[in-house]
Amino acid sequence: MSTKEQHTAIIRYSNIYFLGIGGIGMSALARYFKAMGKLVAGYDKTKTDLTQTLEDLKIEIHYQDSVANIPKAYFNHHNTLVVYTPALPKDSRELAYFRNNGFDVLKRSEVLGLITEKTFSLAVAGTHGKTTTTSILGHLLRFCEVKLTAFLGGISENYNSNLILNGNEVSVIEADEFDRSFLTLSPDIACVTSMDADHLDIYGSKEALHESFLDFSKKLKSGGTLFVKNGLPIKGLTYGIEDDSDFSAQNVRIENGSYQFDLKTPEETYTNFSFSLPGRHNLSNATVALAMALKQGCDPEDLKKALVSFKGVQRRFSYQIKTEDLVFIDDYAHHPEEINAVYQALTEMYPNENVTVVFQPHLFSRTKDFGEEFAQSLSKFHSVLLLDIYPARELPIEGISSNWLMEMIKNPNKKVINKEQVLEDIKASKNKVVLTIGAGDIGELVKPIKKGLLDEN
Repeated sequence: MSTKEQHTAIIRYSNIYFLGIGGIGMSALARYFKAMGKLVAGYDKTKTDLTQTLEDLKIEIHYQDSVANIPKAYFNHHNTLVVYTPALPKDSRELAYFRNNGFDVLKRSEVLGLITEKTFSLAVAGTHGKTTTTSILGHLLRFCEVKLTAFLGGISENYNSNLILNGNEVSVIEADEFDRSFLTLSPDIACVTSMDADHLDIYGSKEALHESFLDFSKKLKSGGTLFVKNGLPIKGLTYGIEDDSDFSAQNVRIENGSYQFDLKTPEETYTNFSFSLPGRHNLSNATVALAMALKQGCDPEDLKKALVSFKGVQRRFSYQIKTEDLVFIDDYAHHPEEINAVYQALTEMYPNENVTVVFQPHLFSRTKDFGEEFAQSLSKFHSVLLLDIYPARELPIEGISSNWLMEMIKNPNKKVINKEQVLEDIKASKNKVVLTIGAGDIGELVKPIKKGLLDEN
């Protein structure tokens, strides 16, 4: 089916069925189609807070991969479009049924590409920083009353959603490099925040990953604008912090727990911006979001008001407890460079405090590929508690485990634990600052940890 025919199909289909509906990107699409008046349902292997919010929207979800569980309304291939995530197991029974019975079956990224191709689109790519940058950008444009739809890879604290819906003239998209998904997009304005080696189970080498980002940079529409973090090997307008970039945060200081800075552009310098998310990686994300919003046509004074009102993204340096005696922060960090960035933010905000980190490694392949780097990043913390590796879509790799990783950590205060003892071990560490990190299901432990710590105090 041609691209034009596929786009027409999305419009004409009354039913949208999702395989892997609980994923952060998939659930945003499900919300979008529900808001468009489509009948939406789906499957996911695990019930989570995300799937519960979808069920609260009257979206029917089941949790066992069985054709018998598919609602009757979705068995007609003439009125049902099937959307799946590449993280879905290849032996999915439901996916096989739809493919074998004449249904239109599209990847999430293909659907995003089709939705956004008819709009003016802004895309955020990078191995780190995508979600925060996309969320800041979506908030800036929404504040400036741009008629936009923003698909976020996390839950924005401002909107309590991974979808910002304020019209359909402009699209803001998180451009995911996993499975080369971002190559389905053709943005008008884009940025690349980082290109550190990751997803080597897909790419095989960091050189292949870099080539994919180069391919993405060539996907811009004619006359489009690309912003690139200073130092990356791709041509575009550069951005950075207190450097010679085309767009840079200058005169950076911390006042009352927030960054204060000026924004230098090729034309002029705009003064007195305020941003409350800790960490220079987040300040970098804010800088490129501002640059993209300026390119979109937003007024600098409106952007100052918008940025100071940005509350953050759930699981991105999210404060759960913040008192004189105890600080508990949760973050999605699942790559060594992301852990380093969180550590930098912590040392900036709490320079004299010991930190207990609870880390759940995500994927056997990523743990194997970056074992030494993970060990170096984690060794910086005072106390390290390791949960078992979260497998996601993978089968175990012989010899690769959290115990294997723990042996490489040089810090003597280290331990492999199970989920049942996590609260007990956090309390035993007696540190003022507690950090939970990882991209698996560790997020499901945050509420009980928070409750347990608060009950103790």
